[in-house]
Amino acid sequence: MALSESQVPPDAQHYLVCGTEGCERNCQFYCNDCHQQMCEQCRDEHQKNKKTKSHEVVPYKQRKRQLPVEKCQIYPTKEMVLLCEECQIPICYKCTATEEHRGHAFTDLEIDFDENISLCHEEIAKIRNYFEPTSQVLKKENAGDVKEIKKIMDGIRTSMKAEAESMKKLVDTVTSENIKQVDKIEQSLLETFNGQTQKIDDYITYLDESSTNIEQITYALKSESFIIRPLPETSKPVPPIFTAGNYSKEDIAKLLGRITIQNTKPENRKIKPMETASTQLKPTGKQSKQGREKSDVKRTLSLSSSVTKVREYTVLVVDNVFHISLGKSGRLWVSDSNGNFVQIDLQGNQLQKIQTSGGSGSYRHTVTQDGDLIYTDRNNVINRITQNNTITEFIKTGDWKPLSIHSSHINGDILVGMETDEEGKVTRYNKTGIEIQNIQRDNKGQKLYKYPQYITENINGDVCVSDYGNDTVVVVDKSEQHRFSYTGQGSGFHPCGICTDVLGHILVCDSYSNTVHLLDQNGRFLTLLFTEQQGVDYPRSVCVDDDNNLWMGQLTNKVTVYKYLQ
Repeated sequence: MALSESQVPPDAQHYLVCGTEGCERNCQFYCNDCHQQMCEQCRDEHQKNKKTKSHEVVPYKQRKRQLPVEKCQIYPTKEMVLLCEECQIPICYKCTATEEHRGHAFTDLEIDFDENISLCHEEIAKIRNYFEPTSQVLKKENAGDVKEIKKIMDGIRTSMKAEAESMKKLVDTVTSENIKQVDKIEQSLLETFNGQTQKIDDYITYLDESSTNIEQITYALKSESFIIRPLPETSKPVPPIFTAGNYSKEDIAKLLGRITIQNTKPENRKIKPMETASTQLKPTGKQSKQGREKSDVKRTLSLSSSVTKVREYTVLVVDNVFHISLGKSGRLWVSDSNGNFVQIDLQGNQLQKIQTSGGSGSYRHTVTQDGDLIYTDRNNVINRITQNNTITEFIKTGDWKPLSIHSSHINGDILVGMETDEEGKVTRYNKTGIEIQNIQRDNKGQKLYKYPQYITENINGDVCVSDYGNDTVVVVDKSEQHRFSYTGQGSGFHPCGICTDVLGHILVCDSYSNTVHLLDQNGRFLTLLFTEQQGVDYPRSVCVDDDNNLWMGQLTNKVTVYKYLQ
């Protein structure tokens, strides 16, 4: 009976058919010279034939793989069939006569190809021998976990029903007791009513008896001693009032209990590492390794309970540390408000000094992915200093005065904060200086910035700006949507230098209170990393290095390095 498509196993294969024209028998053999699959009968005929009896016919599994047809780039009409052993490149027969390959040794490319294919199949076999049993083990463990989860969930349902039954019994008990109380009150009230009815009946009887003797009544009326009893007193009893219970669905849920999802990361199953073919499974590319290392760091890092000073530098040739940027190999660029640029190494040694045109706005800078320094300068220009100290004009900003600048660690884009006529904006340029985005207003048409004097980018692509004109940190996502604004903790917040770390924290200097505020990725205030009591003197600029150390420049000529993550 033929199997339907849904019944065919996923690893099923079509049986091999003999390659001889007109023959439909099963294939068992393979001719390595003709590259043809054969049945047993056709093989016998093939080996009897004078033209093909010298051909190498082997069992199908031991066959040589046919070399793919690929034309030579130098001689397009020829096929590449040889391997130059010295150059290790495939060539055609005609290439062997060229000067480039003269005197070289050559091998049949098909042999080399077949060897490589065989090696690949061996490695694949090793991999399958590891992963298939391991997958079955994981599948079995997963099935066991399914049973366990079902058992746990059934237990939870049973507990819920038991809790509800217990609650129902309590409700029935309370209701029964209340009804008994109502019955007693009703009985008491009825007894009162019955007593009053009896008094009235007795009074009527008394009147009837008094009126039976008219003479007696007449005589009594003339007599001053005749007295008629008054009506007996009766009252209208006050009935009880039922006050309904005041409760909500949440109250009932609290009484019956809740089911909660544990905020615990699922534990990864432990798998024995693969011992075979390990050299074939190394990650390719530097970025893959770096991404994995950053991911590992992110999983293990957290805020430290205290901030520790690692080291401190004194930069003698600047009046103040208005801005800092970290370059390659931990080298630091420092600038002051007079346009002096200094580069120092990890030991605090001065490597180079550059005097810009100076003036307001000529002290914001950033290091690109290529290691060049770009900085804002007068006349609405952004300059580039290459690593061989060549200064070139990089970007002209027109009527807008550039205030802040940042080179993206994500894609190398250049973010520039600018202002003109009491209004600010952020412009994004690509690595070559071509304008690709302008961020100026929110979705309601309101101005986002006034004086964006420091700028950075978060790990998720958010653009984070310290706006000194509005005393606000403004955060916009990469699609220009305003995410949030942060205005400090109370009055007097003047944001300056700003940076982010591998966890997405936003660190911003507050020159008003001599503090550094730490926010999470969504703008929630976490803590003050530094306060005036810790000796911080007008913090102006911050950045975080690859070792997750915080570098801070102050309105002195000192740069201090701290450890705040653990």
